[in-house]
Amino acid sequence: MLVSLAGAMSTAELGLSLAEMIRQEKVHAICCTGANLEEDVFNLIAHDSYKRLPHYQDLTPADEVALHQNRLNRVTDTCIPEDKAVRKLETAILDEWISADKSGQRLFPHEFLYALLRNERFADLFEIDAKDSWVYAAMKMDLPIFVPGWEDSTLGNIYAAHCISGNIKNASTVKTGIEYFIGLAEWYRGSSRKNPVGFFQIGGGIAGDFAICVVPMLREDLQMEGVPLWAYYCQISDSTTSYGSYSGAPPTKR
Repeated sequence: MLVSLAGAMSTAELGLSLAEMIRQEKVHAICCTGANLEEDVFNLIAHDSYKRLPHYQDLTPADEVALHQNRLNRVTDTCIPEDKAVRKLETAILDEWISADKSGQRLFPHEFLYALLRNERFADLFEIDAKDSWVYAAMKMDLPIFVPGWEDSTLGNIYAAHCISGNIKNASTVKTGIEYFIGLAEWYRGSSRKNPVGFFQIGGGIAGDFAICVVPMLREDLQMEGVPLWAYYCQISDSTTSYGSYSGAPPTKR
């Protein structure tokens, strides 16, 4: 089963359930937004400094300004601390980026995080039990992850900034979305030869659209024969399926 994760559900601590599913080998690949990928690690290293806002719908403009001035980045009802989460992870992963850049090595965004999570020194920064991190569980299982549109994530923005500043000489040190899609096609062809592959989508948007397109690409664009359809399609979404809303598109619109 491939699971696609939209939006930023890691900040809602999706790892509490997803990590256990990964350990039980119920999930065989994940396609997620850059936000879901990085925010699971933010939570892993800065959980104690998060600020919860159960009445976030009642925030005034002045309240929002105050959060910003205190370097708290709000994701719905939860604020991610800029210094304790974002900058802490930036400091650690920048070493990985620069090292790869100097050696001519190229990796995907999730592979850089896997390398960081394997580092015992980074483990000293954990503020929650690693078993509650789905990225950590995925790293342990060496699970394939595909992250379309990583460039618009916080770490993607930071990476671009370091390319512009000259800290990173080769912008392609981090592999691209097209390379992710090629990798997804290879994974699907190999996996579907052995067992039917199902599709479980949580939310909508790019994470689901990117992953589900691999089958029609193989069958229609490459005109490959014998490529099976997804074995099943499940979706959890609360988006209104009207006015072209892809975030809530039912299977018939796929």
